[in-house]
Amino acid sequence: MSSSSLSSNDLHRIFHKLDRNGDGLVSLGELNWLLERVGVQYSLDELESLVGNTTLDFNEFLVFYESISTEKTGESEVEEEEVKEEEEEEDVGDLAKAFRVFDLNGDGFITCDELQSVLSRLGMWEENGGGDCRSMIKVYDTNSDGVLDFEEFKNMMLLSTI
Repeated sequence: MSSSSLSSNDLHRIFHKLDRNGDGLVSLGELNWLLERVGVQYSLDELESLVGNTTLDFNEFLVFYESISTEKTGESEVEEEEVKEEEEEEDVGDLAKAFRVFDLNGDGFITCDELQSVLSRLGMWEENGGGDCRSMIKVYDTNSDGVLDFEEFKNMMLLSTI
C-alpha cells in the first residue's frame, strides 16, 4: 500500500464503522454517508460508476481509498503540469469544504473541541482511545496559537498524504 494519511488499522476501523449491518460489505449508501460528512458530494449513480460496483468488501474499499489518495501517472509533462494545476485548484476547493466541516462556528479556525466533535460524529474518535486533539493540532500549528487556520489545515492534509 502506498503512503497515505490513514494507516491500514485506521482504514479497517473506518470500514467496520461504515459496515453498519455487519455483512462485511460497505454499500454505496454507507460509503456516501461518510463522503458527505467530509464535504464530498456524489450521487449514488456517480459513486457507482466511480467504484464499479454497488458494494465494496474491505480489499475493494482499500483500492477505492488508494485511488482517491494517489495522483494519476503516465501523462506527458505538459499535460501532467496542467492536470496538477487543475487538481491543486480542486484540492484547495475540496480542502476549503473540508475545513468548513471542521470549523463548526465559522470563525476561520479549528479548535480542539471542534476537531474532537467532528471526529466523534464520524465515528473516528474514541473517548478512551488515549488520543489528544491538542497534540494532533500542535503538530501543524505553525504559529502556536492552539488552533488551526486554513493554511495550517491545508498543510496538515497535504503533508499527511505524502
